[in-house]
Amino acid sequence: MSVSPTSPVPTENPPAATEDLAWRKHIPALAAAVAGIREASDAWDAVSDSFCDTDGWPVDEQGYEDGKVKRDAEAWRHVEVFLDHGPEVLAGVRATARSADYAEGPLSEDLRWLRGIDATLEHAGQLQREWDQILALMDASMPGSRQLYEGRAKEERNADGWHYADELAIRGPALVRAADHLVRRADAEQSSHTTRARAALARSASGLRGTMPASPPAPPAPGAPVPGRSR
Repeated sequence: MSVSPTSPVPTENPPAATEDLAWRKHIPALAAAVAGIREASDAWDAVSDSFCDTDGWPVDEQGYEDGKVKRDAEAWRHVEVFLDHGPEVLAGVRATARSADYAEGPLSEDLRWLRGIDATLEHAGQLQREWDQILALMDASMPGSRQLYEGRAKEERNADGWHYADELAIRGPALVRAADHLVRRADAEQSSHTTRARAALARSASGLRGTMPASPPAPPAPGAPVPGRSR
């Protein structure tokens, strides 16, 4: 479930234990998805002008269209990664960030960039759900025709999804940076807490050793003369 972009800023959160940050495992996938969308966009930008005249109008319309289809398909593959992993990381970031993080500091700008990512993920998710419904209708109403129409339907979905891919390439890095920062901070705080706890335990043990009562004297051996008495 996505979080509303108008959700209130959290008042304060206690330091998170690193074992509670289960969403941290999704961060590498999101980072790779951002890189993948940018790579698809850059690859298309590198060749798109070759299909156009000096005014920017396509002269090789088929080559131009094929290039966009390839870009959109590659980008949508990474959008699906965001749909799988993004909502959990976004919720984790907002649950872990503190109110001070929104006001100033290294996280403040990235957290502001996240205000619009909810809508992007929601709209991309809706497009994916509509795609699933189209496939279900094909299987139900036109048995055997899915192979004929699925390819074209997929191209239309990918073309519609390019806008969301482009948005995620812009806002996605902020999510990755914020998540990574919060995880590293939680790790550092957990390490510091463990160090302080060990130091306190060591001081406590040292104090106990320093105040231990002296051992009572050993009893005299059997048959030994009692001090102060003569035979």
